[in-house]
Amino acid sequence: MTNEKIMQIALQQSAYDCNCSPEDFLKEDHVLTSSVKHPKARKYLPLPFECDLVSYGNNVVAQTSDRTREAVREYLSKYVVAHSFETPNVHVLDEMLLPYHLKVCFTAVYYLPDVDKLRELPCPYEMRTLHQEDFADLYLPEWGNALCEKRRELDVLGVGAYDNGRLVGLAGCSADCEDMYQIGIDVLPEYRRQGIASALTSRLAIEILKLDKVPFYCTAWCNLKSARNAIKCGFSPAWVELTARDIDFVNEFNKSLKL
Repeated sequence: MTNEKIMQIALQQSAYDCNCSPEDFLKEDHVLTSSVKHPKARKYLPLPFECDLVSYGNNVVAQTSDRTREAVREYLSKYVVAHSFETPNVHVLDEMLLPYHLKVCFTAVYYLPDVDKLRELPCPYEMRTLHQEDFADLYLPEWGNALCEKRRELDVLGVGAYDNGRLVGLAGCSADCEDMYQIGIDVLPEYRRQGIASALTSRLAIEILKLDKVPFYCTAWCNLKSARNAIKCGFSPAWVELTARDIDFVNEFNKSLKL
């Protein structure tokens, strides 16, 4: 698996997700598409979207509904690529989407491994490779990033760190699409800052590559701890994404968050 192949696979996956061609992400001009469901899209995406912006750094590929297309087109004409994903400009997008009862909901940075930098990092505790049958009793709040209870069937591989038999850290991957597995990581609070997260993440990424799949990693742009973990393990930022959702969904989501 080379870096070039990894990028090709990621671009193709984004094309499935956004109803476009892989080459569209490499153009200088923005591309607008009609959002539709695709059998090869990431399984957790609630397609179709009303407004979803993706950029690999050159331009923005925006998938929209028919009713929001012109508003999104106008928004993208106002700002350079990077500013289209950040405040205060995102507030302008919120105002333009308000008549459609929509609001910006999620923003994220996605990372891909650099095979020239990815390496297994040391762990101060025993590490074990885990498989789907090992996860049955691990769908607990403390492992909510590593495993997804709503999509148990997609949790296919993991690496755990054990202190005298006690699970203290867990990296898991979800087969979110045919060729790419997403990594999530949890470490118990009292065991953090010991290098466990990076050891588990790097080991799991290597195990995923052995399966001829591409590991990818996602974090909010402001989650510095998670971003540092990705970079330490040999991942690099590859693309960014911004998604608007129904205002009622956003409000309910905010209520569900723990303070």
